[in-house]
Amino acid sequence: MARTLITSALPYINGVKHLGNLAGSMLPADVYARFKRLSGDEVLLICATDEHGTPAELAAQTAGISVQAYCDEQHEIQRKAGEGFNLSFDWFGRSSSPQNAKLTQYFALKLEEAGLIEERTSKQVYSIDDGRFLPDRYVEGTCPHCEYEKARGDQCDSCGRLLDPVELKSPYSAVSGTTNLEVRETRHLFLLQSKKQDEIRNWVNASEDWPSLAKSIALKWLDEGLQDRAITRDLSWGVPVLNADGSARPGFENKVFYVWFDAPIEYIAATEEWAIANDDDWKRWWRTDEGADDVSYVQFMGKDNVAFHTVSFPVTILGSNEPWKTVDKLKAFNWVTWYGGKFSTSQKRGVFMDQALDLLPADYWRWYLISNSPEGSDAGFTWEGFQAAINSDLANVLGNFVNRITKYCVSKFDGEVPAAGEPGDAEAWMIDELQTRLPTLRRYYEQMEFRKAAAETRAIWAAGNEYLTKAEPWVKYKSDVDAAAIGVRTGLNLAALFGIIAQPIIPETAKTILDALGVPESNRSMNTGDMDDVAALLDALPHGLKVSAPPVLFSKIEDSQVELWTEQFGGGD
Repeated sequence: MARTLITSALPYINGVKHLGNLAGSMLPADVYARFKRLSGDEVLLICATDEHGTPAELAAQTAGISVQAYCDEQHEIQRKAGEGFNLSFDWFGRSSSPQNAKLTQYFALKLEEAGLIEERTSKQVYSIDDGRFLPDRYVEGTCPHCEYEKARGDQCDSCGRLLDPVELKSPYSAVSGTTNLEVRETRHLFLLQSKKQDEIRNWVNASEDWPSLAKSIALKWLDEGLQDRAITRDLSWGVPVLNADGSARPGFENKVFYVWFDAPIEYIAATEEWAIANDDDWKRWWRTDEGADDVSYVQFMGKDNVAFHTVSFPVTILGSNEPWKTVDKLKAFNWVTWYGGKFSTSQKRGVFMDQALDLLPADYWRWYLISNSPEGSDAGFTWEGFQAAINSDLANVLGNFVNRITKYCVSKFDGEVPAAGEPGDAEAWMIDELQTRLPTLRRYYEQMEFRKAAAETRAIWAAGNEYLTKAEPWVKYKSDVDAAAIGVRTGLNLAALFGIIAQPIIPETAKTILDALGVPESNRSMNTGDMDDVAALLDALPHGLKVSAPPVLFSKIEDSQVELWTEQFGGGD
């Protein structure tokens, strides 16, 4: 059995994530995990909340509670939102876990032993009015490279360049807006990324299975030259900086590790959390000397996270000089945009996961976001586009087919799979279609081309509708019941097949279809071997099997709903 480790970029702790966050990492990670499980792989799907850093401190302060209490509350909210979207995480951990603290400190010590960490005095922006050093992203100003006026101190969202906050023109505090800032000296631990420049480039170049977006971003950073980066911050919330004996490092008593140093390590720590809860061995997934050499490791993330996963985290892993598993495939996504602008958690711009589930069941959103996946470029969300996709793809093409054929079977064949009739031209045409399309669908999933996988899924559903037009069981029934029977039997088997291939994207609906057709759990796989014999697939349901007509699978979205949601959430103006 092949083994596949899948990690999704960690959602930050401050509030429920919007649909853009969902589409850019968590949802495609889940879809891929479901496909690999259905293909027979042993899969471990890992995610966690990213809980350290200034935003958590400030949000807790605003809420009037401790940071720990705030993170406890928000983790549960995010866990429930993921559950509501049927995200099949094997473990949804927390970067504030004891396991992550221990591993972060372990890696820091290993990197220092390897000569990749050193103490340096650096200059950092201090806000006099806020009474605190400002983390890089909480200093904003004009980018010195492209003149974008709202650049953050760590990175410019306009030109994508990495920045040092002291480089910004006209800087101000993003916490309070004050310009009463000064640059002060502070001492930090620096990760000497520049020493690993050649090794990281060779590693990236050897990564043949990375889609072009991820690889191009990594090479862009390498071409600009890796910079040594501070991995500690002047904060109280986070992983403390310790000596090997567990004592506080002198001069670092009021500092913690930078969130971007400890967050990726949580992938490993969350696996350890899972292993503890399931009496398993986490090392068989992460240590090549403990069995992880045969694991295929796949990461999912938005394009803004690529640099940290292709440079900083690999420096940590490779720089430790220990046999840790590194990523094999890295799938990066562009943005889902909201009427030409960005979804924004801080600005409450767009639809958020909990709000979406209040409007419609998860499968509506899952289908639309995957079928419009922002792979080759940014993908724009509009209410009108959402309505059109749901009404056409789900209500008309899939839902209408399943409801029509099952209801006809109940009405004319007593709700039993008919045994009479022999395959003819219409069935031969359908077999030809599936012999081409099913391998294509599998290939798109294997290549993590989700938009194409959804389009091919829809094309197979559409071919089923064309088959019914050719077979005409309702017309033939008037003169030749046996001729109608083969159309109904094939149609029912197509409905079962449609449910099987729908499982990665719309799992709830798929289950409803397969349950109504009496397909046992053991017969719901997408293994190549199970889908090779297309003729057998079209006669897989036992003759005489009792089937039922499921309730209407998808309700069409009305214009009045679009008008209401546009008024409620914005868009279209």
